[in-house]
Amino acid sequence: MKKWSFIGLFCLSFIIWSLLSAVMAQQKNIILATTTSTQDSGLLDVLIPIFEKKTGYFVKTIAVGSGQAMAMGQKGEADVLLVHSPAAEKKFVADGDGINRRIIMHNDYIIVGPPGDPVKIKAVKPTSTAFKKIASEKGLFLSRGDNSGTHSKERDIWKTAGINPEGEKWYQQTGLGMGQTLNVAAEKKGYTLADRGTYLALRKNLGLDILVEGDAILLNVYHVIEVNPAKWPKVNAAGGKAFADFMVAKETQEIIRTFGVDKFGSPLFFPDAGKKEEEIGK
Repeated sequence: MKKWSFIGLFCLSFIIWSLLSAVMAQQKNIILATTTSTQDSGLLDVLIPIFEKKTGYFVKTIAVGSGQAMAMGQKGEADVLLVHSPAAEKKFVADGDGINRRIIMHNDYIIVGPPGDPVKIKAVKPTSTAFKKIASEKGLFLSRGDNSGTHSKERDIWKTAGINPEGEKWYQQTGLGMGQTLNVAAEKKGYTLADRGTYLALRKNLGLDILVEGDAILLNVYHVIEVNPAKWPKVNAAGGKAFADFMVAKETQEIIRTFGVDKFGSPLFFPDAGKKEEEIGK
């Protein structure tokens, strides 16, 4: 009888130990919902291993558009977000879905297209005028069409231009991320709006030129947002905060400052932690 009691106690202890181990392992996992640009540019391939080694957390990265990333946050399906759609981000926080929104970095958007530039938009400013020319000449334009930060910026520019391109034959939505949309634009010899970081990372194999750049409306700012644990108790609040703190840390900001310089001759992103919104890009 004592033998069976011992075996039962051992089994119970093993089950409890297994459950505790599973809980502890889960607490060390972080779900990062982020934009395709941070993934396609290669920045996260550099930063995440450093974060994991430093903290012991394991990051599961889900690279989607900013809109999809925030939709995950609204369902408690992510612990922390790295996104670039300011208006939507502010609403996300105001609605109580996110906390501690902090500036991380910026780069800018550019309009790229075939070297021959059939619509002749090269160096045209403002950007809305370039969009008007594409529409009037029915130049093929590839939109991400995925509710991402880039798609949101594109819609803002069309609105400024006073044009609704939806349903036009020359306006095609890919429903894909930034890198894939650039590849489609290259294949079809069309125009698209892209973030500079992803374009530079893929430029060698694209055959697309930068045609419009440097306009204030093309500024592209990234923020980190922790998913609100008060609304979603099961999120890894400690892990999300650890990642957010890592992104604004001095050492990380220095890595961002130099990322891409050796390969492309210029950084793909510019660090901005601690700055005010109005200081970005100046």
